[in-house]
Amino acid sequence: MKHKVLVVGVAVLVLAGVVAWNLLQPERLTASTLEKAQEVQKRLDQETARVKPAEAKPVDVAQAQPTPAPKPAEPAKSAESAKAADPNVFKVKCECSNGTFVVEVHKDWAPLGAARFEELVKAGFYDEGRFFRVVPNFVVQFGLAADPAVSAKWRAQRLQDDPKKQSNAVGTLTFATSGPNTRTTQLFINLVDNARLDDMGFTPFGKVVEGMDVVKAITAKYGEQPQQPMIEMQGSAYLKTQFPDMDYIKKATIVP
Repeated sequence: MKHKVLVVGVAVLVLAGVVAWNLLQPERLTASTLEKAQEVQKRLDQETARVKPAEAKPVDVAQAQPTPAPKPAEPAKSAESAKAADPNVFKVKCECSNGTFVVEVHKDWAPLGAARFEELVKAGFYDEGRFFRVVPNFVVQFGLAADPAVSAKWRAQRLQDDPKKQSNAVGTLTFATSGPNTRTTQLFINLVDNARLDDMGFTPFGKVVEGMDVVKAITAKYGEQPQQPMIEMQGSAYLKTQFPDMDYIKKATIVP
């Protein structure tokens, strides 16, 4: 019995020594622990790669510079500025009792007629002159001076006819005549297209480019009542007395 107890005691001591030895030894790297360690490292690498910020691309210095503003294109010359530079074209502003209109004169349409009109405007011939004949849907006529002495001065200065180049379209300005080569100072503005006048010696030399509504609004109250011989003798004094509401040109001037 004592022998068995002794054997058991020895066995316990041996077992206790083995356990103590294992506790004192460092952890051994077995195949199983190596696999686990590799798996853990792999997961760590994956997590690091997932959260690692993307490398910023280098900025191209050339691209970072501000783009220079394009040079503005030169504005195209307008048709109006081209006309202003054309020596064959000039404009006349007519300030009237009922408004203002502007006539654009083309010397190449009728050189003699355009030159006479320019001369008369510069001389102030049309200032205070009345629109003494207004026929609706046909023409507005004027061109007898306010001063009868001025009209008399020009009465014998007749022009040769200009060759026909333009039609008597609405808004065109034309000299009145009493036959071939009889143009002096009287004018009319076509209120409608009057092409039937083209072959009768009526040659347009200009057209209304502003204020055609003013031209069409010139009073037609007196129609063709005024007598031209009386106008030539008494001028605007006759018209003011007999036709007080007649519209007239206050001032005609050449403008740029």
